[in-house]
Amino acid sequence: MRFETISLLLNWLELGVLFGILFRLARTFDLIASTQRELRRAMHHLAGPHAAELSISEPSGRAARSRAAPITDVSLTGRA
Repeated sequence: MRFETISLLLNWLELGVLFGILFRLARTFDLIASTQRELRRAMHHLAGPHAAELSISEPSGRAARSRAAPITDVSLTGRA
């Protein structure tokens, strides 16, 4: 075989390997994205209806309630 033929075959082989790496990388990112979605669903499911009552911290450092939740006198433990 001539040098040009071998070089062309090696270039095609290299291109195939690069496409394989890109395909695996894309599959890895798909797996990460689906795992993140499942974790968000699980967290949302575990939080349940009490999620709106939990306080969140503002950048100023003081606690604030969610705007969607009505302000009540019930603490996080359920005791008044």
